[in-house]
Amino acid sequence: MKEILQGELIGLYAEVVDAKNKTNIGIKGEITDETKNMITIGGKNLIKSQVTLTIQLKGKKVQVDGDLLQGKPEERIKKTGRKK
Repeated sequence: MKEILQGELIGLYAEVVDAKNKTNIGIKGEITDETKNMITIGGKNLIKSQVTLTIQLKGKKVQVDGDLLQGKPEERIKKTGRKK
């Protein structure tokens, strides 16, 4: 999970498994763009805080709450890398 939170998401395969807007469930494809609050999967722009994703990384599937992906990618990497 740490690899996903600290790593680059663009280029990974993802599927929406839960969402506030139920019509977004089942959207899947390559992550092609990411901003502070949005992620683009299969040509659809999704609000990170409103989705739960299954992301494939190194042959494994990991479920991630979109709230954990909030923020600019470079800030998310810094934030999750801190020791408490």
